[in-house]
Amino acid sequence: MNAKFEESILTSLRKITRAIDLYSHQLSRQYNLTAPQIGCLRFLAKEGAATPSKTAKAMHLSQATVTGILDRLETRQLLIRIRSKEDRRQVIVSLTEQGKQIVESAPSPLQEKFAKKLADLPEENQSVIDTILGQVVTMMEADNLEAAPVLQAGSIMDGPTKPA
Repeated sequence: MNAKFEESILTSLRKITRAIDLYSHQLSRQYNLTAPQIGCLRFLAKEGAATPSKTAKAMHLSQATVTGILDRLETRQLLIRIRSKEDRRQVIVSLTEQGKQIVESAPSPLQEKFAKKLADLPEENQSVIDTILGQVVTMMEADNLEAAPVLQAGSIMDGPTKPA
């Protein structure tokens, strides 16, 4: 590797991680919610109601992680779980009025701002960014890590038992 690029690349990665971390802390202070929790609330607001497995799939998170998120949101009375009338084994999750209010008042997620700026780039640039970031993920041996579309920094050791 050319040493002149190594420091610059690592600095850029640290800045990206720091921006995600600052945004996550801002959400936590302002709303007492994590970015994945707000992501789940937003998904449920858009869907109206969904199963935990559909929510997990949409969020690109494991079922266990989403179950923990839903548990914490239910404890705060931001959502309710109801057994399906058609299939009693299935649970349907939907927002309470308080959950809907949180979604309406929450700021635009960092990834939405980023997505807008990304969409403004020429398609060729988007493709290059996608390819290079995919290579970075592989180089960091992060291919198998959970990755929610909602941006949040955290320890690589964080798993489903950590609050999300």
